[in-house]
Amino acid sequence: MEKWLVGVDLGGTTIKIAFITLDGHIVEKWEIPTNIEQDGKNIVLDIARSIQTKLNELSEPKEKLAAIGMGAPGFIDMKTGFIYHAVNIGWRDYPLKEELEKATGLSVIVDNDANIAAIGEMWRGAGDGEGNLLMVTLGTGVGGGIIVNGHIMHGTNGMAGEIGHITSIPDGGAPCNCGRTGCIETIASATGIARISKEKALKDTTSSLYNILEQNGEIKAKDVAAAADKGDQVAIETLDEVTFHLGLVIANLSNSINPGKIVIGGGVSKAGNTLMERLQEKFKHFALPRVAEGAELKVATLGNDAGVIGGAWLAKHNL
Repeated sequence: MEKWLVGVDLGGTTIKIAFITLDGHIVEKWEIPTNIEQDGKNIVLDIARSIQTKLNELSEPKEKLAAIGMGAPGFIDMKTGFIYHAVNIGWRDYPLKEELEKATGLSVIVDNDANIAAIGEMWRGAGDGEGNLLMVTLGTGVGGGIIVNGHIMHGTNGMAGEIGHITSIPDGGAPCNCGRTGCIETIASATGIARISKEKALKDTTSSLYNILEQNGEIKAKDVAAAADKGDQVAIETLDEVTFHLGLVIANLSNSINPGKIVIGGGVSKAGNTLMERLQEKFKHFALPRVAEGAELKVATLGNDAGVIGGAWLAKHNL
């Protein structure tokens, strides 16, 4: 019997689950809502029930499943699958691996959600199997994962790859959710782009972004990309500022780890060439020439499937 892996990607509002073949192809994928009531105490049971229900629907036995690989937000001890703190879920000092193994009867491996997205892109996405890969996700925040010689880096207590909290503006930067100021997350995230464009639009009322601000009370990152495509000066200046800082951060990381692929994911990456061409230029400016030659910048290709595919890869390598 050909076995399937289970990939689970736990988010603050939904849990994505998939049955995946041993070579990384999705057989079936679905999602369930994340029940964060009572500090998320029913989440594990919800996942276990959902997996069993899907097996029943497909008329497959439990023995079909080999193992579970799961990505979760928060600070995680990889060896024990223990979650110290997952802010959006409500978990504190929660033995996730142990609880999920108990509920499903399957072996479980857990990692940070940004790390499993990086693994997914390496295995089946824009990484094309590249074992030295830097993944940067630009969404509400900035996250990422660093893969060296085919292994995701965790560091001494699981904090490797916290790319969003590299300081980009040492003095006078915007406040970050981490309690410090000037992190790259305050600049290159969707919220950072919205803030910077708003500050600039208020100083130049001829910009189309000023009109959007007047109409909607806010500017979204996608508005900035669309306006830049049409030659709006404020939008262009915003993207130049954002990619200057992001290019500098990525170049410094790349000078340290020498990746073959740099994969940009998250909602902001949907800006495509408008963002990537500028980023490529700034990256090349700051990276060592040999490092820049070896690195290919690409937009992530797996979208919402990156986490479940990365989870399956983890499960496979934990068998």
